[in-house]
Amino acid sequence: MSLPKAGPPRAEAAEAAEGPEPAGPAGGEQQAGGEPGDAAEKRVTWAELYFDLVFVFAITQVSALLHHHHDWAGVARALVVFVPVYWCWVGTTVQANIRDVDNVRDRIGIFAVGLAGLFMALALPGAYGRRGLLLGGAYWAARLVLLGMLARVPGVLRGPYGIGALVSGPLLLAGGLLDGGPRLLLWSLAALCDLSAPVLLRRRPAKVAYHPAHMPERFGLFLLVALGESIVGTGAAAAGVALDAAELLAVAAAFTISCGLWWQYFVYAADAMRHAVTVAESRRDVIRRVFQYGHLSLLAGVIAVAVGFGETVAHPGQALGGGAAGLLYGGCGLYLLSFGYTRWMMFRKVSGTRIAAACLVFVLVPAVMRLPALAALLALAALLVALNVVEHLRARQAAAAASAERAEPARAVPAPR
Repeated sequence: MSLPKAGPPRAEAAEAAEGPEPAGPAGGEQQAGGEPGDAAEKRVTWAELYFDLVFVFAITQVSALLHHHHDWAGVARALVVFVPVYWCWVGTTVQANIRDVDNVRDRIGIFAVGLAGLFMALALPGAYGRRGLLLGGAYWAARLVLLGMLARVPGVLRGPYGIGALVSGPLLLAGGLLDGGPRLLLWSLAALCDLSAPVLLRRRPAKVAYHPAHMPERFGLFLLVALGESIVGTGAAAAGVALDAAELLAVAAAFTISCGLWWQYFVYAADAMRHAVTVAESRRDVIRRVFQYGHLSLLAGVIAVAVGFGETVAHPGQALGGGAAGLLYGGCGLYLLSFGYTRWMMFRKVSGTRIAAACLVFVLVPAVMRLPALAALLALAALLVALNVVEHLRARQAAAAASAERAEPARAVPAPR
C-alpha cells in the first residue's frame, strides 16, 4: 500500500519510528464487505470498560501464580492458564468490534463472559490443584456465551468461536477432572487449539467488517492493565518494608522501567498499529497477527517484568538470582523483541534498534544474576531510557526528512515573472 498523502500528526510521528506502511490501496478489506470510510468510527463502550475490570484481577492472579513458581516449568504452566483467560478477552473484543454491542442483550452477554472470567481468575492460583475444574468449567461457559452472541453470523460454528465452544472448552473441562501431567497435557492442547484456530481456519472468512479504530484502542487498554500490574507489583513489594534510601531508589528505578515500556508502545507503536489496520488490504490478517498474537507476547513480557519487580524492589541489596533475573530481564527482552515481530507483520521492515536492545537484555541475564537487585534495576532503567532517546532522535530525523521532501516540489516551481 502506498502511503496516504495526508494523515494525523501523531500517526506521522509513529510511522517515522515504526517505518513505512505496507504497499496497497488505502482501501478496505474486500472480504470484509466494506471500505474503511463507509462507517462512523467505532468507540469502546462503557460495558467493555467495565468488563476489563475483571481482567485487572485476572492478571493479578496470573502474576501471583508466577510469583510462587518462576522457574521454567512454572512459567510454562502460567502461560498455559493465561492463554484461555486472554482468549476470552480477545473473543469478547472481536465480537464487540464487528457488531453493535451497545444494547441490553449484548451488555448482558458481555457481563456473563465477565462473570465467567471472574471465576477463572479466582481459580488461577489453585488451577493445578483443587480449582482446576472451576477454571475449565468457567472457560467453557464463557465460550458458549460468546458463540451464542454470534449465533446469527453465518459460518461462525466453523470458525474460532466454534472451536472454542466445541473443542478447547471441553478439553479444559476434561483437564480439570484430571491431575498432574494429564491435566497439563489437555490444557496445553486446548491452548494450542485456541491459538492455531485463527490461522488454520483463515480460509473460512466470515462476511464481517472490522472497525480499524476500535481494535487498537481495546488492545492498548489491555496493555495498560498489564502495565498497571507492574506498578501494583512495585507498590505491594515496597509497602511492607522500611523504605530507606535504597528501597526508594529501587522503586524509582522500577517505575522508570515501567514508564520506558509504556513509552515504547504508546509513543512509538500505537498510532502506527492503528494506521496499519486502517490501510491494510486484509484487516483481518493484521488484527490476527499484530493484535491477537503480537499482544499476547507483549502482555506476557509485561507480566513477567511486573513479577520481577515484586522479587527485587523489597530487597535491593540482595543478589538478583536466576529466577528474578529471568523474569525481569527476560520479560523486558521479550517485550522489546515483540515489536520486531509486529513491525515486520505491519510493514515488512526490521526494527533494528529494538531487536538489538532485546538481544543486549538477554545477554545481560547471566551477568546480572549475581548483582544486587538495585544495580540490576538501575541498569535496565538506563538501557530503556537510552533506547527511547535513540528512538526519539530517529523519529525526529525521519520527520525532518519527510518535511524536506514535501517542501522540495514547492521550491522547484519557478516564481512568476
